[in-house]
Amino acid sequence: MAVTVSRDAPAYDAPVRVASGSRAWRRFAFNPAALTGVLILLIVVGAALAAPWVAPHDPAKQSLLRRFTPPVWQAGGNAAYPLGTDQVGRDVLSRLIHGARISLLVGVSAVVVSVLLGVTAGLVSGFMGGKVDTIIGTIVDVNLSFPQILLALAFVAALGPSLVTIIVVIGLTGWERYVRVVRGEVMALREKEFVEAARAIGVSRPRIIFRHVLPNTVSSIVVLSTLQVAQAILTEAGLSFLGVGSGRAYPTWGQMISLGRDFVTVAWWLPTLPGLAILLTVLAINLVGDRLRDALDPRAV
Repeated sequence: MAVTVSRDAPAYDAPVRVASGSRAWRRFAFNPAALTGVLILLIVVGAALAAPWVAPHDPAKQSLLRRFTPPVWQAGGNAAYPLGTDQVGRDVLSRLIHGARISLLVGVSAVVVSVLLGVTAGLVSGFMGGKVDTIIGTIVDVNLSFPQILLALAFVAALGPSLVTIIVVIGLTGWERYVRVVRGEVMALREKEFVEAARAIGVSRPRIIFRHVLPNTVSSIVVLSTLQVAQAILTEAGLSFLGVGSGRAYPTWGQMISLGRDFVTVAWWLPTLPGLAILLTVLAINLVGDRLRDALDPRAV
């Protein structure tokens, strides 16, 4: 006997394959590693947002009279410069605080570019299949065959170093991961009963994709995006270290390491402190990302 599905049937929500919100929140909130990562990120983000007000000095102001002032806990340190000064007398603490703004801005903005491109391509590839899937898959395979840092260097060399260029370049060299993750989940979801029911009542493909399929991939996208922010920060630091980052107009952690490496024997704090800033920030983001993955895992008890 044929079953007729009315177009006037009540709206329904596609089942989202994530753990319940309250249970996921408890698993995350009561995890010591997650709380440690959140605390570090709050400090870094807070300092970056309030940099003009919390930085004790102008990060670009030079004074050869106070060059190589050691940190305050060493002999010869000055309380006015808690983390010392660099080879031209600029305050290291102020440069670290302002450098956090660049690292976080590049990391978050680049991931936004990757998410918009990669998630869209992954949804279309996984849902449409056929030739569309083959074409997108081939493009992804070609991009993944090149090391990300080499692609970034080639783009920056062609376009010239600038903050916008770095954001776009890192974003365009990190979208492939989203395509593969989202495509795999969409291919598993497109044959589910709720998708078949949506097709049966005449729901359009774009509505099925963005209303019923996309919400089921959000947890994976959130976790991957969190981890990708850390990767983008490392990539920006590497490019700045090589002298092809956002340019000399902004103090960045990678640039500080590059400028201080020649003075490591007489001023150890110049490359060490920005290196520690990168280490702690990336570690905090990875801690939060890993614990988010555990908390959002629907198989977790």
